[in-house]
Formats: sequence, C-alpha cells, structure tokens
Amino acid sequence: MGLGGSWSAEPYSSADVDEAAAAVDAALNAGITLFDHADIYRNGKAEAVFGEVLARTPGLRERIRLQTKCGIRLNERGLETHYDLSRDGILARVNESLARLRTDYVDILMLHRPDPLMDPAEVASAVGQLMAEGKVRAVGVSNMSGPQIEVLQDRLEAPVVANQLEMSLLKRAWLESTVLVNHAEGTDYSFPHGTVEHCVRQGVTLQAYGALARGLYTGAPAAMPTAAEVATTALVAQLAGEKNTTGESILLGWLMKHPAGISPVIGTAKPDRIRACADAAEVAAGMSRAEWYRLWVTARGSNIP
Repeated sequence: MGLGGSWSAEPYSSADVDEAAAAVDAALNAGITLFDHADIYRNGKAEAVFGEVLARTPGLRERIRLQTKCGIRLNERGLETHYDLSRDGILARVNESLARLRTDYVDILMLHRPDPLMDPAEVASAVGQLMAEGKVRAVGVSNMSGPQIEVLQDRLEAPVVANQLEMSLLKRAWLESTVLVNHAEGTDYSFPHGTVEHCVRQGVTLQAYGALARGLYTGAPAAMPTAAEVATTALVAQLAGEKNTTGESILLGWLMKHPAGISPVIGTAKPDRIRACADAAEVAAGMSRAEWYRLWVTARGSNIP
C-alpha cells in the first residue's frame, strides 16, 4: 500500500518506481516472495509502479506470488466509499489490476470487504470465469467472519485459501475473544468469535495486516502513549536485545508463534524495516511460552482472567 507516491491524482514518478524496486529487493533478500496489493492502493498507483518493476526485471514474475484485492470503491457515484462485489464489478476490477501489474494472472484474488449487496452466486460466477481464463489461480477474502466465509464457500467451486484481518500485539481482538467467553470484559472486543477457529479448521491461511502495529512498539512517535504501550515498547526492545534480533522480528514472531499459522503482512515500503523482519520465523520458533504470554499481558496492561 505504501508504493506509488501519494494518494492524490498526481502521477507517480521514476523515483517512485525506484522505491518500489528497492522494497522488492529487500523483501526477496529477507525471504519474502508473496506481494500483497489492492486495486485502490494509492488510487491504483501501487499496482502500476509494481508493474513497472516487473517489466524491467526479467524473470521476477516467476520468482514471486502476487495477490490483489477488489471490492472497495472510492470517490465514485457521489460516494466517498462504497463496496462492489457484483459479478461485473469483480471482472472489471481484476482486468484493470492485471493491466496495471503487467501480468497475465494473480496467484490470489482477495475480496476486500464484505459487501451487504453481495450475491454469493454472482461472486462464484465471476471467480469461476476468471479462474477458467487463467487470470486468477486462487481466491481469498479480507475482513470477513467465519460465517461470511461459509456462505461464500457454499457457492464457490474453489476453496477460500486466505482471510486477511488486522492482527497484531496492539490489535488483539482476535486473541482476546478466545479467552473472554462468558467474561464481562469480552464486551470490549467486537471480533466475531469463532473466525480464527473456522479458518484453522478449513485450512484458510490467516494473513495479519497491521502486524507491526504501525511501528508503535519499535520507535514510531506516539503523542500520548499509554503506560501499557510504554511498557510493551521496553519489553520488545529487551527481548530483541536478548535474542540478538530486532523489535520487528519480535512482534512478527509473537504472531507466528500462535498455532493458527498466522502469516504477517509487512506494510512498510522501507527497505531497512523490511530487512528487520527477516528473523521472524526463527524468533517464533525460539520464543518460549512465558515470553509469549509476557508480551500479551504487558500489551493488554492487565492480567488475563
């Protein structure tokens, strides 16, 4: 989402393409090969600059996997935001994304947000056509609950392979909901209970966006940090020092330690921060149960029930 310059209508520059290339190189060097897009990111410019990188780097497309999303429309028909998962909408947006990305297919098409007017049969028809044409190889969703995925899956011939949700040490509703059943504190969290469990049972990969908490625990300035945030920042730095790694890898490792098999999405386009995530899998494997719980309890600012 950070590629392509500003969110304005101003065209992207050659410097923006160079920035995208540097981010891709840093990701590949860190062992990252899946690149996450959406048709709306930077009003399409994020996909377009990535397409420029693909065009000028022979063989790159064969080394990576691409996913993009559709379903959110911005500043159209007199509306600041609306959703469109109609058959025609999906087909049109995917073809536009492929043109910007300069590729014949995406490995995964993600449905970006639940559309209250969505007809699952229409979605299945569009996805089926795109897969038959070789333009889409798998389908996923974003920001959907377990029951919403089930309704779609009833119509889709292909399995839903991924669900992208906001999940981090800061945004913990997905985790808190699992231990606050029948507890008064559970009303503080609106996450649809059972969604993580549904994804685990059905083999749907959980992709965690916002996984680095937007830098809150690794040096990003905060106007008025809470006591829990200050304590968590200190603990992340302490563990990073003890394990000879980075705070970013501690945060991602905490997510990856969870048995649901969470796959963090790294939103930054800065090469240094991408490289700082390279040890995450090793950190996850080496993180003790006590360290994992200590991070959680410190971040929530109170003990668990």
